[in-house]
Amino acid sequence: MSGGLDSVLATRLVLDQGVEVIGLHFISLLCNSISADKGGMAARAAIDLGIRLIVQDKGPGFLELVKRPAHGYGKNMNPCIDCKVFMLRAASEVMRTEGASFVITGEVLGQRPMSQMRRTISMIEKESGLVGQILRPLSARLFPPSKPEQEGMVDRAKLLAISGRSRKEQYRLAETYDIRAFGAPAGGCLLTDPVYSKKLADLLAQDEPFSMKDVALLRVGRHFRINEVRLVLGRNKAENEWLSSFWSPPYTLVYPVLFKGPTGMFRGPIDQATMKIIMTIVASYSKDASRTVTLEFFDGLPRRETGERLDIELESYGI
Repeated sequence: MSGGLDSVLATRLVLDQGVEVIGLHFISLLCNSISADKGGMAARAAIDLGIRLIVQDKGPGFLELVKRPAHGYGKNMNPCIDCKVFMLRAASEVMRTEGASFVITGEVLGQRPMSQMRRTISMIEKESGLVGQILRPLSARLFPPSKPEQEGMVDRAKLLAISGRSRKEQYRLAETYDIRAFGAPAGGCLLTDPVYSKKLADLLAQDEPFSMKDVALLRVGRHFRINEVRLVLGRNKAENEWLSSFWSPPYTLVYPVLFKGPTGMFRGPIDQATMKIIMTIVASYSKDASRTVTLEFFDGLPRRETGERLDIELESYGI
């Protein structure tokens, strides 16, 4: 249950047949949020629908999948086919734990060119190990009957036959059911974003080890590479505050003193010349007209518990 309109409608169609439904929502650092996501729109939709929601983190294993997807990428770094298989396999484990009979998805035949074409849907179902156990209420009548339909758990005649990329029928149904809590179409996956994909590809291409913290940082700020140093600067007050709260070693926190400018974080081998470059970059995003910028660099190590102050004349660097 992504929280999008299709998954909400699919849930509602099955609930209307008297079937108990449990929502399963996946979160990831590759989702479009800089906050601790507890379900977001999916949680709101679950409340409106009156169902229990399980929120499950995709975890580091999903990043390994993104590095080497068996079925390749979409337009950017979105491994849509492998992602769908990954989530359905995880759903099959939850299904067994919960004693559920089948899995429901909001898939619409032909809506997504990479993962929702007839041949691809069949392949995904087979690789997930859930052949016949996936019910797609919005397009069910365009597919052979699933096991829950064959066994009378749901009435096939009350399911739909929607296909294609138009969402007119879904919006009509939303009005009919008075459904208001749902997310924008395809709004949650950062891997479909060309700018984010470029930053992630750069991170994955490096030889040095990285952590999930590095991946989380890709979601916010302006990013710079200075030789082996990675610098992230906040673009607004919210991102500045987030970077400050998110900071911990081995990153160094850099923040302005006595002038208005962005907060930043960086990691990598540092020397005086690199520090001055960092300061120049920070100063270039300042709205302060002061001729001198003072920053504090803090890496949390004992020798710098009070911070180290370095001054640089803006005029020397043509700012």
